[in-house]
Amino acid sequence: MAKETATACTQEGERMTVPRFALSVRQPWAWAIVHGHKPVENRDWRKPNPGLSFRGEFAVHASKGMTRREYEEAAGFMECLGISCPEARDLPRGGIVGQATLGDIVKDFDNPWFFGRLGLMLSDAKACPFIGCDGMLGFFEWRSRVSGNPADTPARWMLERSVESAPGPATSPLQADLLARLT
Repeated sequence: MAKETATACTQEGERMTVPRFALSVRQPWAWAIVHGHKPVENRDWRKPNPGLSFRGEFAVHASKGMTRREYEEAAGFMECLGISCPEARDLPRGGIVGQATLGDIVKDFDNPWFFGRLGLMLSDAKACPFIGCDGMLGFFEWRSRVSGNPADTPARWMLERSVESAPGPATSPLQADLLARLT
C-alpha cells in the first residue's frame, strides 16, 4: 500500500494531513490509541491477511458499534492503569479520530495492553478533529461522508448514567488479567 494522504485538518492551530488508509478500532480503545495511552492494537489476523504486510502511518477509525459491556470492561481496564476514560456518550464513533504509525507486528509483548494473538506496535499517535466515514475490516482506503457528524445518537445506555453508578461485576475478565499481571 502506498503512503497516500487525504483530508487535511487542523488541530490546535496545526495543519495535519490524515493518511489515506485506515484501521477500524472500537471505542474506547480508539480513544486510548490516539491519546497515546495504548501502544499496541490486538488482532487475531492469520496469513494470508494483507494487513500483516502493512507498515507505516494510518488513520484510526472509531467504529460505530460499542456495547455497554465493551465500554465498561475497557473503561475498568483503563481505570486499573490509572487512566480516566471519557464517558461513553462523549466518544465519537463512525469516523476518523486520529492517526498512528504501525512499526511492527509481534506475537509477544510484555505490556498490559497486549492480550491478543498478534500485536500491532504503534507509535506517533495523535488525535485529529472528527471526520465522518464508514469503516471496514482490515486496512482500508477511507472516504469522507458528506455529513461529518459522529455516528448515530448515543444509545440509551450511554445517556442513563455514568459507569461509576452502573452495576456490573466487581472485576471484568480484562481487569482480572491486568491485576494478575501487575501482582
